[in-house]
This record gives sequence, C-alpha cells and structure tokens, in this order.
Amino acid sequence: MTTFTRRTFVQSTLATGALAGSGLLEWAKAWAQAAPWKPEKGAQLSLLRWKYFVQSEDDAFMALLDAFTKATGVKVTVTRESFEDIPPKASVAANTNAGPDLFWGLQSLPHLFPQKCVDVTDVADYLGKKYGGWVPSAVTYGKSGSKWIDIPVCVSGNMMNYRISALKKAGLTKFPATTDEFLEYAKATKRNNTPGGMALGHATGDANCWVYWCLWAHGGNLVDKNDKVILNSPETVKALEYAKQLYDNMIPGVASWNDAFNNKAFLAGEISWTNNGISIYAAAKRDPTKKDIAEDMDHALWPVGPIGKPTEFHVCFPMLAMTYTKYPQASKALMAFLLEADNYNKWLEGSVGYLTHPLNAYDNNPVWTSDPKNTIFREAAKRTLTVGGLGSVGEKAAAALADFIVVDMFANVCTGREDPKAAIKIAERQATRLYR
Repeated sequence: MTTFTRRTFVQSTLATGALAGSGLLEWAKAWAQAAPWKPEKGAQLSLLRWKYFVQSEDDAFMALLDAFTKATGVKVTVTRESFEDIPPKASVAANTNAGPDLFWGLQSLPHLFPQKCVDVTDVADYLGKKYGGWVPSAVTYGKSGSKWIDIPVCVSGNMMNYRISALKKAGLTKFPATTDEFLEYAKATKRNNTPGGMALGHATGDANCWVYWCLWAHGGNLVDKNDKVILNSPETVKALEYAKQLYDNMIPGVASWNDAFNNKAFLAGEISWTNNGISIYAAAKRDPTKKDIAEDMDHALWPVGPIGKPTEFHVCFPMLAMTYTKYPQASKALMAFLLEADNYNKWLEGSVGYLTHPLNAYDNNPVWTSDPKNTIFREAAKRTLTVGGLGSVGEKAAAALADFIVVDMFANVCTGREDPKAAIKIAERQATRLYR
C-alpha cells in the first residue's frame, strides 16, 4: 500500500463546516485512488453517531466527510442521537436487518450483536501497522474472537473536572489522590456551598464511568476472569457504602441526571466538581460569558482506591458497519480514511482534546501540549480499563452495561431505596441471567 504524507496542513474553515482547503481534497483524491477498498458503484452511506459535545469536533468531522465524498463520490448522511438512544436503535437494526449502514456508538456496542458486524480486520491491520499499533483497550473493544468487528475510532477521557477556587476554599492545593481524600473534599465543598455532582441516572457515559471506577477501586467486580458473576462480595459492599457517603455530599437531584446534566450544572456555577470529558472546559473557553469558569477550572486523574492502583473507566467510541449494508467496501474505506494521519490529526485538534487517539502514533499531536489543561486526556485510551473488568468484553458485558445493572445497584443504595445487600442481590440476579 502506498503511504501518503502531507507535511503542511492547509488552514481550515472548520467553524463553518467547510472543506478544509483544496490541499485536503487533493490528498483525499490521491488516497482514494490507491486505497484497496473501492466503494461499490452508486454507493451511499448512512451513519448514526452520538450527539457531539464540542462543536469544533463535529465541524472537523463533517469536513472530513465532505472530503471523502468529493474524493470517492460516496455521499454520507449523518444522523445524531444521544448516547443512551444508540444501543436500542442499533439492536433493532441488527434484529431487523434494516437501518443505517454504520453506527458510531459507545464502549462495547458492537459486542451486543457481533455476528451482525462487518469483519474489518483488514482495516484494523492496515491502520495498526501504519500508525504504531493499537493501544490494548482498543484491541479488546475491537476484536471478537480472532477478527475485528469494529474500528475503535477514539476514546473520550472521562476525567475529574473541578473549580480551582473551590478546591482552595476546601483547603487543598491539588486534587485528591485517594478515595479517602476525595470523600473529605466532597464533604468540605458541600459545607462551603460549592458542592459537586456526578450523574446517577441512566447516563451511558458519565454514570457508568464513575460507578465502575468506584466498584473497581474498592476491589469489587461484576465477574471474574472466567465471566462468573462475583458481584456479591465484601468489596462491593464497601464500594456501595463509600458511594452513599459521596452521594450524600453531592448536589441534590443527580439520581435523575443523564449525560448532559453535569455539563449544564457546572457551566451554570451550580457544582464545583464532576466527572466529564473536556467538553465543559471547551464550552467555557468558547463562551465569552463563561471565561471566568474556563480560567478557574482544571482536570485531574481519578483518585486511587483501597486496591492501590488506578481503576479509571473512559469512554471508547467504536464504529461498526452492519452486515446488511449493500456497501461494505465503501464502509471500510470511510473507516480507514477517517483515521489516516492527514485527517485524524486535524480532527483531534478540532476536538480540542475531547477525543483521544487509540493508535500510538498520535501521541505527539499538539493538542495535548498546546494547553496544559488538555494534557492528561492524552493518556485516556492507555489508562482505561474495559467494560468487562476482569472478564471478557462480549455480548454479556455489553448487555450488562446497556442495562445499567451496576448503575442501578449504586443508585438503589445512594437514594436509600435498598440497603447494600439487597441492592447487590437484585444486580446479581440480573447479571446471572445475562452470564448464564
């Protein structure tokens, strides 16, 4: 395969969603001529993706699609849905063999129906060889057995977002490094009328990220390495008891939050800490009326729990093509095109750090060092654990995540609906049905 490079990026007009200059189009046409994936005659693709949180990310994405269409003649129609709406729509499409050609969703979405995903091993092998190899989490999410069923396009780092002034008011000079310190910090911010809050409703990204972190940080796990359910343990009880204390010091109402609520609350000055991607910071920098928030906030890694090692859970965004598509070659061409350096580097910059690369070659993208508040997001894909925890990432783990089994267990305890033992039994029954 011919390797293309373009040393100088053409200045783009991403704010208007326009094609990023003639240089990109010329390169795209050359790429299309040499690429092994030749779109079928008359190919048109429909893609369902998650609703963007950073406008410039979507602008960059649409610019790349425009270049792809002009270079290949393949029109790509994009539909956007909220995180939680993608799994059911994708599942219906898989069951009925009708719907969008491609889905771009979260975490282990393709593993809900691996037999309905186009084999994209050739695309994954090409990209991995060319760009320094895939990070381990990407391999786990991308492969089902020996074949790749999706391309892990990116990871969104779900880090701690906090107000510096509130941190100092709580008597700290840096964000808490342990779960014990974090709890004391939460108590202090509540006393100071600068509380935090993390989603505990059916928030596919934010809620799952923090409850799995909490479970793993205390040594609890949904399943063991053989996918046997081991949720009923003293470690799970400790995690739930800790979460209840944390919840009691959050702003009221988080049990009903979805993935958008904490962004709004932080930007409205209602909370001083939460877990999120870089989208809050990006929005604050973009809005002149929120300049004070941008200057007064920063990001931190998750506190380490009693097990003594990081248990971070960041959000992977895999893209898959359905086997019912009439245009598998066009689908593969699009996936490969998006992750080529001449495209992907510009897209990373457009996302201002909201997207993190799963291929090692992109460690040196300037977005990670242009602003020190961006830098820790560079490590998200390498630091994250995967949804299966100790177990595999397959249909069962994907279903457990989609069914919010762990989230609901934590919510039951935090809101007082159930005590830890009762909540564990409910979640254990649900998980056992999935993993039997």
